[in-house]
This record gives sequence, C-alpha cells and structure tokens, in this order.
Amino acid sequence: MARMVQCVKLGEELEGLEFVPFPNELGQRIYDGISKQAWQMWIDFSVMVINEYRLNLATAEGQEVYDKNLEEFFFGDGAEMPPGYKPPKSK
Repeated sequence: MARMVQCVKLGEELEGLEFVPFPNELGQRIYDGISKQAWQMWIDFSVMVINEYRLNLATAEGQEVYDKNLEEFFFGDGAEMPPGYKPPKSK
C-alpha cells in the first residue's frame, strides 16, 4: 500500500515519496509533507533553476541557491523565475 501524505505544496492527500531525499532536516520535512507529484514538479523546475542560474552544485554557493529555491518552492510562496528567464517557445 502506498504511503499517503497531506501534500503541503498541492494541498491534498496524495502518495508520498518512498525515500527521504536529503539526509537533513529539510529532507525529512519533504518526506513528511510532499507528494510524489509535487516532487516531480520540483525536479522539472530545478532543471530550469540549475540551467538559468548556471549553478555548480559542487560549490557551497551553488548549493545555497539551489536549497533556497527548493525550500521556497515547497514551503514558501513558490520559487521565483530567475531574472531574465524566457520560457522556451512552443513548437
């Protein structure tokens, strides 16, 4: 049986993650209150964040920007689009 959570991001009871995504307090908060569906939304959004900010996640600075956006995406008002971001043109 799937583990259900009250998803903080989507505001409804949905299937939860099968794993704690990070070995820290934020990872536990995500595991406890974020659904698989919302996590996939973050994965898609995070690709844009990494590319637009040109983040190097091996550096403390890159990880700090990534973590700030992740926390804002799930537990804040939603992450902002990077300055100057232009969505890809649909074909």
